[in-house]
Amino acid sequence: MNKNFIVKDHSVSQEEFTLIHNKELDYYITTPVPKNLDLYYESDSYISHTDSTQSLQDKLYQSVKKINLRNKITLINQYTTNSKSVLDVGAGTGDFLKQAQLNGWTIAGVEPNPKARDLAEKKNINLSSSLEEITEPLYDVITLWHVLEHLPNLETQISKLHNLLKPNGTLIIAIPNFKSYDAKYYKEFWAAYDVPRHLYHFSRKAIDRIFSKHKFELIRTKPMLFDAFYVSLLSEKYKTGKPNYIRAFMVATISNIQGFFNKEPSSIIYVLKKT
Repeated sequence: MNKNFIVKDHSVSQEEFTLIHNKELDYYITTPVPKNLDLYYESDSYISHTDSTQSLQDKLYQSVKKINLRNKITLINQYTTNSKSVLDVGAGTGDFLKQAQLNGWTIAGVEPNPKARDLAEKKNINLSSSLEEITEPLYDVITLWHVLEHLPNLETQISKLHNLLKPNGTLIIAIPNFKSYDAKYYKEFWAAYDVPRHLYHFSRKAIDRIFSKHKFELIRTKPMLFDAFYVSLLSEKYKTGKPNYIRAFMVATISNIQGFFNKEPSSIIYVLKKT
């Protein structure tokens, strides 16, 4: 799918947005961008800004989040110096930073949503409201777990991230992959488009090309296997009006198997080195 198409905001406004394909870099841009984008995050269903365990879907999300937290700590431990400092951009309710702190990391984080910051503060995690507030020190590792696609002024933000990293520092990004099997299966109902909150929709090629311009070298990628199941479950609900667990499981399983062979899983972690 390399042409413009329309996607609906299924979770909040029910409005339609157009995804415009950038052929040179191979990514999509959401248009138009609402003037007050913050309003599109004001939803109880936006689970990364809550610690909700009310529904079965919430419980599944929180259970998987615990597993992912352990995996994230294992990953960042591979890219550290003795100082072990990490900046998490889009820190949500602070769970990743809390685990990093418990594992000996000096932590800092950014989260624009005030409700999420309040929940993080209750865990003794104090977050800045914007990346512009972070001026020092320099960090060994900077992480963006499903955050890059939300950032306005993308090129400016990437330059800022580069400046905040120590020499040879590591940038770790997790984002959805619109070239995955589940994205192609669900098409405009694919939950990971999540317009207009997701301003950009990246391919592997796009990440390599965009970040190389900003003096980053892509050194490694990893699939996020659980994402295919969660995204497929949401996509089923958007497409059919109900969460078809069996079909979502089948689609996610196929997506993960295909992703193993063609390197196009539902979500990808990119590890980039500052050069």
